Amino acid sequence: MKIYNTLTKKKEEFTPINPPNVRMYVCGPTVYDYFHIGNARSFVMGDMIRRYLIYKGYNVKYVMNLTDVDDKIIKRANELGEDPKKYAEKYIEEFFKDIDGLKVKRADAYPRATEHIGDMIELIKKLEEKDVAYNVNGDVFYDVRKFEGYGKLSGKKIDELEAGARIEVNEQKKNPLDFALWKKAKPGEPEWESPWGKGRPGWHIECSAMSMKELGETLDIHAGGSDLIFPHHENEIAQSEAATCKDFVKYWVHFGFLNIRDEKMSKSLGNFYTAREVLKKYPAEAVRLLFAQTHYAAPLNFSFELLDSAKKATERIKSLAKNIAEKLAEEKFGDDTSEIDFAEFERKFTEAVDDDFNFPKGVAVIFDFVKVANREIQTKNLPKSFYENAKSFLEKTAQEVLGILDFGALDEAKRDSKEDELIRILIEIRAKAKAEKNYALADEIRNRLSEIGIILRDGKDGTTYTIKD
Repeated sequence: MKIYNTLTKKKEEFTPINPPNVRMYVCGPTVYDYFHIGNARSFVMGDMIRRYLIYKGYNVKYVMNLTDVDDKIIKRANELGEDPKKYAEKYIEEFFKDIDGLKVKRADAYPRATEHIGDMIELIKKLEEKDVAYNVNGDVFYDVRKFEGYGKLSGKKIDELEAGARIEVNEQKKNPLDFALWKKAKPGEPEWESPWGKGRPGWHIECSAMSMKELGETLDIHAGGSDLIFPHHENEIAQSEAATCKDFVKYWVHFGFLNIRDEKMSKSLGNFYTAREVLKKYPAEAVRLLFAQTHYAAPLNFSFELLDSAKKATERIKSLAKNIAEKLAEEKFGDDTSEIDFAEFERKFTEAVDDDFNFPKGVAVIFDFVKVANREIQTKNLPKSFYENAKSFLEKTAQEVLGILDFGALDEAKRDSKEDELIRILIEIRAKAKAEKNYALADEIRNRLSEIGIILRDGKDGTTYTIKD
C-alpha cells in the first residue's frame, strides 16, 4: 500500500510507526458558520481513508479538532452581539448534524481548542525555553529563522517569502513571517491567564497541542485541505518539531480544491453552497460517490449535473443490493453455476485503492461488479452462496469503505413498507366494521392504534394516519 507524502513529494510504502496501530489526525472546522461543500470534501475523504485503513486491518485512532476560539468566531459573534463561546457551541452542534447527514463516521476524539488551553501554554513555554519563541509585551511569536527546516512541507524558501512579504503593521515581530503563538488580550475577546498575561492562543499552536495530546509526539497521518499546507501545516511542523526534537508527522495527506463550474467557490460569485443546502436536494450517498470519483488530491469541479449522475449511479448499486436482500429473504434459490470470481473482484478493488487511495479506480471495480452480477441474476437461477458472496462484496466495499450503500437502511425500508401494509389492512377492517355499523370494533381499532402512537384521521377522501415519535 502506497501513499503520496506531501512532505517528500513522492509515493511511499505505508508503514505505520507501531503496526497495526495507525494514529491519524485531520484538521477540523473553525465553527463560525455552516461548513461548505469544499469543507465537506475534506471530511468525507478523510472518512473514506480511515474506513479503508480499517478494511485493511489497521487499528485506527482518528482525531479531528474543533477550533472554537478564533478571529472569525470572535468577529462574527461580536457583530451579532452574542457570546463567542455560546456562538461556537451552536455551530459545533450544527457541524455534527451535517457530518452525520454525510454518513461520516464520528471520530474517536474531537478535542476543542478551549479545553486544551493549558496544553497550548505548556507547549509555548517549551518553545520559549528553547529560544525559538519570544514575548513582546504579552504577544508571543515563533521565530521562523530559528527552525532550520522551515518550508520543507510547502517547498517555500524563507528568503523568497520575506522578499514577497508585505510590510507588517506589527513592527514587534523580528521577521514578517514570524507567527503568533499567544495573542495579548483585547477588549471584547475571550481570554485566559498565562505566563505572558491574559490572552488567547494563536490558530497554529492549537492543532499541534491537541494532536500531540491525543496521539503522541509523532503521528502516522496528518490530513487536511491543500489550502492548509502553507502556512498552517508548515507552522505546525515548525513548532512541534522544535518542541520535541522528533518528526511530527510521517505521512502528510492533502485534499485538492473544490471548484464550482470551473470557478473557485466564493460567496461574491454567488456559487457558494453549504453542505446542508446540498443535502436537502441530494442523498449523502450521491455526494460521497461524487467525491470518490475524483482522486482525493486532484481538484474537483463540482456541479449539480455531476451530482445528478452520481445519484443515478448510486441507484444502480442500491437496486442490485435490494435485489440481493430480497432474494436472501425469500430463501428460494437455484443451482446454476455463477461465473463470478468474488475474490478476484475484491483483489482488484484492494489493488486499486492501495495505490494512494485511488477510490476512482475502486469505484470502477464496483460498477464492473454490478454490471456482471445483474447479468448473472437476470439469466440464471443462482444458489444462496452467490447472493451471500455478492452481499459480502458490496458490504465490504460500497458500504464499509465508501459509505455509498446501506443494507441496514434497505431492511428498515422493507420493515416500514410492511408496517404501512399492516396499518392499511387495519384501516380497511375498520372501514368495513363502520359500514356494518360495528362501531365498537371500529373504535377499538382506532384506540388501540392510538395507544402505540398511530393516529387515524377520517376525512372526505378516506382515512389517513400519522405516527408519533
